[in-house]
Amino acid sequence: MLAALFPPPVHRGRVREGVREGTSTVPTPSPALPRSTGGGRFLAGGNRPLADKSPTAFSPTMSGMSSAPITHRDPPAIDLRGVGVQRGGRWILRDVDWVVPAGACAAVLGPNGSGKSTLTRIVAGHLWPSAGHAAVLGGAFGETNLIELRRDIRLVQAAGPYDVEPSLTTREVVLTGFFSTIGLYDATSPEMEAEADRLLDQVGLSAVTDHPYSTLSSGERVRSLMARALAVRPRLLLLDEPTSGLDLLAREQVLATVQRMFEPESRRSAPPPTVLFISHHVEELPPATSQVLLLSEGRPAAIGSPAQVLRPDVLSSVYRCPLEVRQSNGRYYVEVHPAAWEQLLRR
Repeated sequence: MLAALFPPPVHRGRVREGVREGTSTVPTPSPALPRSTGGGRFLAGGNRPLADKSPTAFSPTMSGMSSAPITHRDPPAIDLRGVGVQRGGRWILRDVDWVVPAGACAAVLGPNGSGKSTLTRIVAGHLWPSAGHAAVLGGAFGETNLIELRRDIRLVQAAGPYDVEPSLTTREVVLTGFFSTIGLYDATSPEMEAEADRLLDQVGLSAVTDHPYSTLSSGERVRSLMARALAVRPRLLLLDEPTSGLDLLAREQVLATVQRMFEPESRRSAPPPTVLFISHHVEELPPATSQVLLLSEGRPAAIGSPAQVLRPDVLSSVYRCPLEVRQSNGRYYVEVHPAAWEQLLRR
C-alpha cells in the first residue's frame, strides 16, 4: 500500500498520519569519523580518503510560502556528527558524520540492513539517536521542538502504514496535503486548488486530475503523493524508496519528477526543498544528486559526490559482489558480469 507520512498535529479528533512518539534520553557525543590531513573523508575501515563533506551549496531563491532565498549562510539541511543508534546492546547505526547543504539533492544508499531506515527516521524527527549530535533544518535535537520541526518535513514512501482515502480524486489527494490529513475534511480555497493543479502538472498527472485515487497505477500514486507532499512547500522532502515495486516506465517517471524540481525553469517558479533520496539501487539516483552517503552494516562506507562514492571498488566491497560501474548522461549504472554468478551462488 502506498503511503506518505506527515507530522501528526492534533486536528479536531480527525485521523492524521504520523508515528507514535516514544521516549528517549538525551544523546551523548561519540567520536566522529577520522579525517585525513588533507581534509578528506575515510571509508569505515579508515584506510581510504574521500571528499570533504562540505560541498558548494545550491542557492535557489525561494518563493510562495518561503520568502527568503537560500544562501551560504543558511544552516545545513542535515547536520549529523557521530550519530549512532543502539538497540538491545547492539549498534544498528554508528559513526554517521554527514552534512547536506540546504537546497541539495542527496542520496542514502546501502544494502538491506545497512541502517537506511533508521537514519531516515532520525532525519524525519521521529527517532532520537543514542549518541552524537543531530540537527535538521538548523534545529538541534535537544534544543528544538521536534513536533514543530516536522511541519517543515515530508516523508513519501512507496509502502507504509498509512494511505489516503481511495475514493478521493487525484486533485483531492494533493489538497489533503494542505491539512496533513488522509481525507479531505475542510473547505479548500481557490489558491489551494490552483497550486494543486500546478503541482499535478509538475509531476505529469494533469491528465488524471479527476480520476479516483483507487484507479491510478502504482507509479501515478507515488507521483500524486509527491505532489501532495509539496503542497505546503516543505523545506525537506524525504523519498524513501519511492520506486519500489514499479515497472521501468513508472520508475523513470518518478525519477523525472524529482529531476524536474531541480531544473532551472522549475527553480524559478518554485525552488525545490532539500531532497533526500533513500534507495538500494544506484541507477535510481537522478542526475541532480550531488551528495551520496553509502552505508554498510550500520556505518558509513563512503561519503562524497556521486563520482567519489559510486566507484567499482567501493560498491563491490559494500554489496559483496564484483560490480562494474557505468556513467551516462549524469546517471550511474551497475552491472554484475554473468561470469561471476556461479561464484555468487557458492557464498
